[in-house]
Amino acid sequence: MNVKTKLSDCLRPLALGALLLCATAHAEVKPLDRVVAIVDNDVIMQSQLDRRLAEVQQNLAKRSGELPPREALAPQVLERLIVENLQLQIGERSGIRIADEELNQALATIAQRNNLTLDQFRAALARDGLSYDEAREQVRRELIISRARQRRVAERIQVSEQEVQNFLASDLGKLQLSEEFRLANILIPLSEGASPQAIQEAERQAREIHAQLQRGADFARLAAARSASENALEGGEIGWRKAAQLPPPFDTMIGALGVGEVSEPVRTPAGFIMLKLLDKRGGEQGVLREEVHVRHILLKPSEIRSDEQTRQLAERLYQRLRAGEDFAALAKSFSEDPGSALNGGDLNWIDPNALVPEFRAVMADSRIGELSQPFRSPFGWHVLEVLDRRTSDASGEAREQQALNLLRNRKYDEELQNWLRQIRDEAYVEIRL
Repeated sequence: MNVKTKLSDCLRPLALGALLLCATAHAEVKPLDRVVAIVDNDVIMQSQLDRRLAEVQQNLAKRSGELPPREALAPQVLERLIVENLQLQIGERSGIRIADEELNQALATIAQRNNLTLDQFRAALARDGLSYDEAREQVRRELIISRARQRRVAERIQVSEQEVQNFLASDLGKLQLSEEFRLANILIPLSEGASPQAIQEAERQAREIHAQLQRGADFARLAAARSASENALEGGEIGWRKAAQLPPPFDTMIGALGVGEVSEPVRTPAGFIMLKLLDKRGGEQGVLREEVHVRHILLKPSEIRSDEQTRQLAERLYQRLRAGEDFAALAKSFSEDPGSALNGGDLNWIDPNALVPEFRAVMADSRIGELSQPFRSPFGWHVLEVLDRRTSDASGEAREQQALNLLRNRKYDEELQNWLRQIRDEAYVEIRL
């Protein structure tokens, strides 16, 4: 028996029942759910699209207060659902399963931490427009997608010793301890083997968007409405990056941007990309410095998994670690930091000044060998363990490890986008929006 239960499978008998009722009663006619996209062996329903649209509009309203029109946003949201659906299918074909006991335990922990019984918790979810079963499904989907990405993307990234040495000898390598940049992007996509006409049209669109931005248009709103990047519905924001983590030519041009400025559209294999510099930090390091050998597990909230659900998952992992489970094994399975997850969450020796204040403060208060309580940073929820402390001159092994982490992150970002584009191009998708 197939244990996979799809939303569409659940809705079909309901739709049939509604049709039968309509044949005998006319007191009230309600619109039926319908398929808006066929995605390989699965479907996306109008109800799924409507729920995600409502979530995205709520998040965008909190960010900028100005929303793109629904007709512009709906195709963007549907495209995100399609790509998520493909990753779920890949994960399930790969044998990734999230046990019911794990999901039930996570939701029971959420209820307990909020001093609620299970019935009270169900009622609280209903007030927020989310059923208990929907909450379980959100957690399950997020876990499957994360693990599918790690299997298909992160695990095949290899960085050779020669690549590390070449990087350290390069101009970018020498600047690895310099500034970090908080960035957002807009991508106008190009398919592989695009025709000259398609390239010309994509460039025209990119130039048009850039001109709007130069006239003061809101970057986050345009990203949500027009960008094909995976982070479009987050206003295009991709977080903090060092120049070395960016693909050429952005690695060399980012330093010339001022905070708030947007780069000219640049042609890349994925399409035409514009970057906006939201903020920057760092750039001053001494020769001798205190370093901490630390490892962590990072969990990121998303449209699918709320901040509270993410906190409770971090709490559950913390309890499992306290019970004696292996830190490295849990980090490889759960951590969403691509630079350290494959290394068991190990950040190796790191300068505390290179970390966000929240992480740095918890790390400073932790004794060697002590497991921290779950805590929040701008990146998400963490659990960390300090393994050792030392004074270093930022050379030798520490510099090589930093270069290795940077190269892994850089390759992961590029490979993830390539993989997502590949699975989308190879999939059978029929849109009925």
